[in-house]
Amino acid sequence: MNWVELLLPFVTLIISLTVHEAAHAWVAMLGGDRTAYGTGQVTLNPIPHIRREPFGMVVLPLLTLYASGGKYCFGFAHAPYNPDWATRYPLRAALMSLAGPLANVLLAAIAFAVLWYIARPTGGSEQAIRDIAAQFLRLNLLLAMFNLVPLPPLDGAGVVRGLYPPSGRLFDAILAIPYSTLVVIVLLSRYLGDLFWPVFFTVDRWLPYPTIFG
Repeated sequence: MNWVELLLPFVTLIISLTVHEAAHAWVAMLGGDRTAYGTGQVTLNPIPHIRREPFGMVVLPLLTLYASGGKYCFGFAHAPYNPDWATRYPLRAALMSLAGPLANVLLAAIAFAVLWYIARPTGGSEQAIRDIAAQFLRLNLLLAMFNLVPLPPLDGAGVVRGLYPPSGRLFDAILAIPYSTLVVIVLLSRYLGDLFWPVFFTVDRWLPYPTIFG
């Protein structure tokens, strides 16, 4: 395996997850819940996030890289929040849930702008920047779409719960089912490609030559 090619998706994932969770924690703090702030999650330093979720941010990404021969790298993290606060302020909780995916959309937009600007690289450094930007664009589009699915424990369920609190009974019932989280993740990884790839290739067509997926 090419260790440079393995390092890029791993580092991209660490940065993207850190920004995602820091956004959750920051918006929760602004809304009056300082739970994540108290555990040091309102930061773009990945170390506190890794300490909180070493399996999701380090072990699982390395396992997926190894199992896929360097083709895929995926993981997860979790910023804590106060459920009582979410119950009292459902709209604030919805914004907190939405903040993570929106942070990934922002990272994807920045990467898209870089790819647009460096449409035809003229040197090695420009090609390296394009490769990094393409990795950020692909991964952050994936993270945003994946997390916005309205099934627990994903952020989309938190958004729906905040906007329509009675839905919480359904989500709590799903979470009470043994291994429900694992089932949700497996099903999404199996079937959501039908949604992901059309979005990916649509974004690809918006960019100048050469394509980011070719």
